[in-house]
Amino acid sequence: HREAAERTLLTAIAAGFSPAELADALLAAATDRAFADTGHSLDFINKAFECLDLIGWQHAAALLPAVVGQMVAARGAEESTAWRQPVDLVLLCEESTSELADLFAAGRGARDWSGHAALAQELVGDDPARIVDALKGAIRAGADPADLGQSLAYAAALRVARFGTANEHADWETAHHVFTYANAVHQMLTRMDTASVDTHVTAVRGVLHGAMALYLARYLNVPPAGIPGDGGEQLDDLPAEPETIRAALLDAFDRQRQVDLAARLVARHLTLGHSPQALIATLAHAVLREDAGFHTYQMLEAGVRQFGAWGNTDEGRHILIAVARYLAAHSPTERALHQTADIARRLMRGAELHQEAGSF
Repeated sequence: HREAAERTLLTAIAAGFSPAELADALLAAATDRAFADTGHSLDFINKAFECLDLIGWQHAAALLPAVVGQMVAARGAEESTAWRQPVDLVLLCEESTSELADLFAAGRGARDWSGHAALAQELVGDDPARIVDALKGAIRAGADPADLGQSLAYAAALRVARFGTANEHADWETAHHVFTYANAVHQMLTRMDTASVDTHVTAVRGVLHGAMALYLARYLNVPPAGIPGDGGEQLDDLPAEPETIRAALLDAFDRQRQVDLAARLVARHLTLGHSPQALIATLAHAVLREDAGFHTYQMLEAGVRQFGAWGNTDEGRHILIAVARYLAAHSPTERALHQTADIARRLMRGAELHQEAGSF
């Protein structure tokens, strides 16, 4: 099973398949199972592609087969009761997938679809049939696959931004998994040639799966946390100078239960028009000084990617607020990795870690 899949992939690479064609093939295979391995399977494929962008696609034959093992072993959400009862979400996705080719054909004449934010608001709804209908309507109106992915990723970011702190702490990971999966879907879909959308409609079912995973996570926003800067909320009690705001943000990450404060500081920084790049650097600094786990790095990277798609807009602000809230919920850690790094640096320079007392 695994070896056959690896040989098939290596044959495609040897035959000269383009990165877009490889993305289509792997995304179609990964989405044969709904939300496989809680999204990890697809996210790792996306990371492999991003790695090849950095090191060069001549290494594809060495790198891409590494994702196959997880793909063939991943459990799909179709095996989960939550996806079957009380509404059969898997059947809903399958029926909608069969309509995709006709829907994209109907929307081919439309141009300049720009309903990303409006679609995202539909995707955070509580009626799965209506959510699917919203996606179909967007396709008929001219949305291409990457447009759908961008809306899905923003909607998933809103789940994190509105995460109620009355939930169990472990529930942050439920919101996180949907967001990083949605980001991976978006990034993979942007790699495909939209001019030949008919050839890869199967891959677009990843959007449907992500939308259903997002629907199942709706309880995380009951009640929803407010998003700072929206609805006329005043932030004047916070500092105004950019350096002071960023210092206060790092200070907030030094203490537990500062989720709301971190969100307000990010909103303050952006609503005053300060540099988003400097703010992102501060968020990265906050992650690097912690004993951060894989999920934390995923959250930061996906958030920065999605902010890049939206730019310094209200939607971009919401995305960075989501990142800050997640980071604050997982800070501070013991920060023991600093000692490990220091030991490694000293050894690399030839220093002795242990000396006899009389040698000083």
